[in-house]
Amino acid sequence: MAVTRHPTRRDVVRGAAAVAAAAGLARPSLAQAAPRVAVIGGGFGGAACARALRRLNANLQVTLIEPNKTFTACPFSNEVIAGLREISAQQFSYDRVAADGITVAAQAAIKVDAQARSITLADGTTLSYDRLVLAPGIDMHFDALPGYDEAATEKMPHAWKAGEQTLLLRRQLEAMDDGGLVVIAVPAAPLRCPPAPYERASLIAHYLKANKPKSKILVLDAKDNYSQQKLFEKAWAELYPGMIERIALSQGGRVTSVNPTTNEIVTDFGNYTAAVANVIPPQRAGRIAEIAGAADHTGWCPIDPVTFASKLVPNIHVIGDAAIAGGIPKSASAAAAQGRACAAAIVNALADKAPETPRLDGACYNTVAPGYAFSLKGIYQPKEDQYAEAEVTTSPVDAPREVRQREADEAVEWFRTITGDAFG
Repeated sequence: MAVTRHPTRRDVVRGAAAVAAAAGLARPSLAQAAPRVAVIGGGFGGAACARALRRLNANLQVTLIEPNKTFTACPFSNEVIAGLREISAQQFSYDRVAADGITVAAQAAIKVDAQARSITLADGTTLSYDRLVLAPGIDMHFDALPGYDEAATEKMPHAWKAGEQTLLLRRQLEAMDDGGLVVIAVPAAPLRCPPAPYERASLIAHYLKANKPKSKILVLDAKDNYSQQKLFEKAWAELYPGMIERIALSQGGRVTSVNPTTNEIVTDFGNYTAAVANVIPPQRAGRIAEIAGAADHTGWCPIDPVTFASKLVPNIHVIGDAAIAGGIPKSASAAAAQGRACAAAIVNALADKAPETPRLDGACYNTVAPGYAFSLKGIYQPKEDQYAEAEVTTSPVDAPREVRQREADEAVEWFRTITGDAFG
């Protein structure tokens, strides 16, 4: 078995020093030196982009900047909350990414100087780039929900970034007395993985039905309608009758404030005290996007849909959840597809070739019980400066249980494939 040597902090600093020394020379061209492409964010989009860059042009100097040495995937993390899966099944290292010849800098990026084309890392190291890809995912927009801040997440976990928050919500459910009320607060769009709150309600209901059958789930929703709603409602009626109640926006479901001391959640028309409160706050692009100047007043990043180039900052591209991408959902599948398409656009641009119009495919699987899942699959293309649905198929509402089982099996295979492509 071959032994892979992984970059150390000294390697990163030494490489950064070499890049900095070269910065005083003329801008590199393909004939002079290998262009430098930096990717900030090691999720599905960032990892897929970095690996695609190396596959398309092995001469590129590609650096992936990600402070976490282990990536914890959000897809399937609702199964961790429900006790159906362990967190270790969600975790992946960057060993294979580094083995592709990509420098993995295990530091947070704290500054981007777009004019100088430089990135400052948390330890003070400065890296130069010719092109920069931002794949920072989301951050919680704490200012948008009175009473909810980072400290409140320890009492009212959002679990919208997989990891310790996922495990905290699981522990709270395990400690709750039978007969307790679980409240899930769902924000208005845009948000990461729009159907995931309802998958979460389903899988928590599965856990409660088996372990604490007197308990109830209340979904307080800042939207009237949501993706695959009829499929969820049919599954709830079939599997969890009387256990899940959803209050939509027009019924007073929008959460206006919370009190983590009392576990109270306030809406337009009523207050609710939860035994377990899962508060998913409004979201925005990861903080580094704002620092780089790539996020607009909405908190998200406008892009050219063909090249993923920022509309606000030159030589910067934005992919994944952080981007304003029209009809393509904020999901792992979409992020990975965008990462690959962005890599192709960058390689073409560096070779002075015209960009190709991308055609992105995406899939979203939702599991509502073991062996019971459904999906939405789509093809997305640029149209009128945004992404639009070219083809979309969703599971039939009245499919027999063997179809639900087959889609549950497909979901497992999809997860194996997407994590293998990004990290395997």
